[in-house]
Amino acid sequence: MREAKSIDLALLFLLAIIWGSSFFNIKIATYSYEPITLALVRVIFASIPLLILCKYKNIKIEAFGSGWNWYALIGLCNIAIPFVLIAIGTAKINSYLAAILMSTTPLSGSILAHFFTKDEKLSYKKSFGVLIGFGGIILLFFDKLIINSENYIYALITILGSTFYCIGGLLTLKIREKKNENVTTSTTLWSVIFLTPLSLAIETPWNSNPTLSSTLSLLYLGIIATGLAWLIRFRILTVNGLVFQTQVAYLIPIFGIIFGYFLMDEIITWRVLVSLVIILTGIYIFKKNNKGQHN
Repeated sequence: MREAKSIDLALLFLLAIIWGSSFFNIKIATYSYEPITLALVRVIFASIPLLILCKYKNIKIEAFGSGWNWYALIGLCNIAIPFVLIAIGTAKINSYLAAILMSTTPLSGSILAHFFTKDEKLSYKKSFGVLIGFGGIILLFFDKLIINSENYIYALITILGSTFYCIGGLLTLKIREKKNENVTTSTTLWSVIFLTPLSLAIETPWNSNPTLSSTLSLLYLGIIATGLAWLIRFRILTVNGLVFQTQVAYLIPIFGIIFGYFLMDEIITWRVLVSLVIILTGIYIFKKNNKGQHN
């Protein structure tokens, strides 16, 4: 893993904007689509440009080759499961809250990376920064206007979804030598395979009557927030490592709050703002003690 350069930071920033905007689009999409169907249509939309890209660049798709089990497992843990869980959670909480809750990813990612990688070990100072950031998340659970007895379960479901992203990220490191486009396309195809029977068996998508706004949001989620974003994410992961990549979760809340407030008219309380400051403090401490290391 190399020291982060300007291009790496720029890609991390772009990824944060894309994923920060994805939460209000998920919220809009849930008005017409149930969570499994939403996740399925999202990955179908995402697979189309990915397949075209691989065809254009003459890249072999190895989804069903000798190493199919890795692609299948990553597709399940990195796409199918978190997409469904986050859709379930976002349907019942503010879109920006879902974005903020994704900030638990560095905590889970750093712990997992410490035990399952050789070059991304936790230090006391890095752990301190991550815990401070997580402290901002805990503060949100004391804001009864935002998280209460009616929706706290959905907040926890969203956090669980973010944890699966970390698991999927670690699994992706096992095939880091594979081409970016191949891995992204192959895992997306496997997520389609997993989600299709679940959508048909549990939900009845043929009975839905989606609105134009929900469908446009779902199209954005598929092509931009999934297809393009996964290409960027995999590039960051293989070049800079899991811990560096999970720092995107600290930037997501900033854009999530901006989009939620201005586009969704969601209420922002003082605890939300204080939590954001705490999270940003955690970012600073973590990044300050992560410089010069392979991340």
